[in-house]
Amino acid sequence: MEVQAFQTRVMEYKFHVMVAITVSVISASLVYAAPRILDILAYFWPLFASTAAFLAMAITFGGFQQLSDEATADGLMDYVAGGFS
Repeated sequence: MEVQAFQTRVMEYKFHVMVAITVSVISASLVYAAPRILDILAYFWPLFASTAAFLAMAITFGGFQQLSDEATADGLMDYVAGGFS
């Protein structure tokens, strides 16, 4: 009699049970099939290295810009709009 009650209860919530099973299977598949973090780093290390080298060169040769009283975009907007004024 208890099995019949369990089956009745499962049939009441069959949509919820199917969604829970589907989400569990998809989550387990993604965890199993996902590449390891070291594999991702090994694949992208040239991109990371070149970006770090570019930033180091930009800071070395360009230096840090000092903050000024003038808004930074004002000069650029005057330059861009200069031909149309």
